[in-house]
Amino acid sequence: MKGILLVNLGSPESPNPKDVKKYLGEFLMDERVIDVPLWARTLLVKGIILNTRPKASAAAYQKIWWEEGSPLIVISERLQEKVQQKVEDYPVALAMRYGTMTIKKGLQELVDKGVNEVLLFPLYPQFAMATTETIVVLAEEIRKQHFPSIKITDFPAFYNKPDYIEVLSASVSKHLENHPFEHLLFSYHGVPERHIFKSDVTKSHCKIDKSCCVTPSKAHEYCYKHQCLEVTRLVAEKLQLEPGSYSTSFQSRLGFDPWLLPYTDRTIERLGKQGIKNMAIVTPAFVSDCLETLEEIAMEGQEIFHEIGGENFTTVPCLNDDEAWVNLLAKWIKNWAEPSIAELI
Repeated sequence: MKGILLVNLGSPESPNPKDVKKYLGEFLMDERVIDVPLWARTLLVKGIILNTRPKASAAAYQKIWWEEGSPLIVISERLQEKVQQKVEDYPVALAMRYGTMTIKKGLQELVDKGVNEVLLFPLYPQFAMATTETIVVLAEEIRKQHFPSIKITDFPAFYNKPDYIEVLSASVSKHLENHPFEHLLFSYHGVPERHIFKSDVTKSHCKIDKSCCVTPSKAHEYCYKHQCLEVTRLVAEKLQLEPGSYSTSFQSRLGFDPWLLPYTDRTIERLGKQGIKNMAIVTPAFVSDCLETLEEIAMEGQEIFHEIGGENFTTVPCLNDDEAWVNLLAKWIKNWAEPSIAELI
């Protein structure tokens, strides 16, 4: 029997500093998130970050927390329920990489329903060490230790799938229909530059310059920066955006190491200083609205823009549980579960 495990990032149990500290500890101690030796990671996370950041992070979570709970969790649950309705013959479970909704619990839920073949679906359009890879690696470790008889198939990054670009572009167009803008900023979650080099399967292609991301290479299959830039290019092409009316940036940097440039906050400030009065921003590294979109972009980003003289700051929601996105997920699931039918779709 086949089943599907949707996996998203995760969330603290509550916006209380104690719960936020626990969540941050698990998240930041992941060797694929902060990829330094264990002793250095422990010193940085447990010695510094967890003694300084939880209070501020909790305040940020409190700004965006819903009555039903964490927006990311609530939205992911809505998505899972809607997808399940579309693929009735195949159990769909939901898990988080961090927090109490563990991947082990998700797999156990499917196994209890008789599933022995699982489609592992990381809810990230682009591949990155700190997102897709950490989910895939942990799921395989759990499978070997607790569910050796089941088979897991990983759904690959879908950043350039034409039907995904169609759904994303339609969502952007719909939400900006009544919001004229001079500039559309595509903001993606940042990663340290060293993650790009570590993910380069060729060990030579990635140079993080203006040429390697547009030069065909096997490295692009695992290059987060290339995949982000490609989403921007494909959506801009689909929406027929004029050159200069859109750009790409990266948000949420941590620490002092070089991260992907340009930074979103500085880009917003720069655009405001250049006289842009009407700005829109979309966050295609996320499929579900979360702290990074609802607080960092919609609140902090807007504040920066207004302080520099900008007037209208429009944020495009993530795909969340949009019907077109639900239908696309259901289509991909059925294509995997019923390959003979997929040929007819």
